[in-house]
Amino acid sequence: MTRWLPYPLVSLALCALWLLLNQAFDAASILLGAALGIALPLLLRRLQPLGYPRLHAPATLLRLLGMAGVEIVRSCFNVSRIILFAKHADVNSQFIRVPLTMRDPYGLAMLSCLINMTPGTVWVEILPEGHELSLHVFDLHDAGWWIDTIKTRYERPLIDIFEPRSARGDLA
Repeated sequence: MTRWLPYPLVSLALCALWLLLNQAFDAASILLGAALGIALPLLLRRLQPLGYPRLHAPATLLRLLGMAGVEIVRSCFNVSRIILFAKHADVNSQFIRVPLTMRDPYGLAMLSCLINMTPGTVWVEILPEGHELSLHVFDLHDAGWWIDTIKTRYERPLIDIFEPRSARGDLA
């Protein structure tokens, strides 16, 4: 099954997306959607050299996404308020460095997506010498709060999701 259908959920999602985009549920649309769902993962699997990521805590992922959604909405209002009503001289835009313990590339990619979706923050780069995240904050008041937030709200759950306990070193 994995030889012809390497990612069955992706294949199913592609077929469903095709049917939704065409707004049709006839035999031809289903057949073409199924063909796309089978062919695209087969053609594109070489683009994923690390293999399929394993999720070790799916419930933690759902909690993280819910919390991130709330944070994104809250940040939208805060950034809008700053842009519309604050004096430009009072805005304190700065770069900060956040030390990271996570090494999993899928976890880091997810962290990057969560940070960049949140208005007012931009993931700049990972500094290789100390494995630190360079982060730009639109209106920085407390760098310690940002570091603590990234480490506890985002990085810790992502470590639980993407890195198995044996790779983390904790056996409890």
